[in-house]
Amino acid sequence: MDPSFTSANLIEALLLGVALAMDAMAVTLSNTLCEPDMPRVKKLAMPVAFALFQMGMPIAGYFGGTLVAPLIEAYAGIVSFAILAFVGGKMIWEAVHELREPESCSPTRLTWATIGMEAIATSIDAFVVGVSFAASGKDIVLYGGAIGVTTFLCCLAVIFIGRRLGAHFGPRATIAGGIVLLLIGLKALIS
Repeated sequence: MDPSFTSANLIEALLLGVALAMDAMAVTLSNTLCEPDMPRVKKLAMPVAFALFQMGMPIAGYFGGTLVAPLIEAYAGIVSFAILAFVGGKMIWEAVHELREPESCSPTRLTWATIGMEAIATSIDAFVVGVSFAASGKDIVLYGGAIGVTTFLCCLAVIFIGRRLGAHFGPRATIAGGIVLLLIGLKALIS
């Protein structure tokens, strides 16, 4: 058995996974609020995409990040903000338009491209975490796997909550979801 694999390391990896999953959970909730009747395949695509990127970014950071870490760290907030501000702003604009003229607007639909952009935007900080793993000699298989599994399970749990809320609040939930995305983007830009 690998001496670096201890129960303390596993607990640390799971807690780190939950911490890194917070943005992905908030985005999953926003998406689910905006489209309560979302097809099951897209509902499952969100936790899968977020988990894969949350797992893959630390691994990429671990193996190649020391070369580009300063560049990624310098622009991560700006890139995350730009992506999330665009998606969130679009959601708010469409929801306000739908509230003003309900018959003329079709409901907002989450696209595959949007899911991909959100997965990238919410996992950029995990890249920097991967660089720190390399510097501290952490077991990247343990930590990367724990982060991915934790993100998947957390986002999956959020889907069930969001479905119930979205059906009840309609376009107002879309506005709230867009605001959440903008706030996450601002947090990334500030930090």
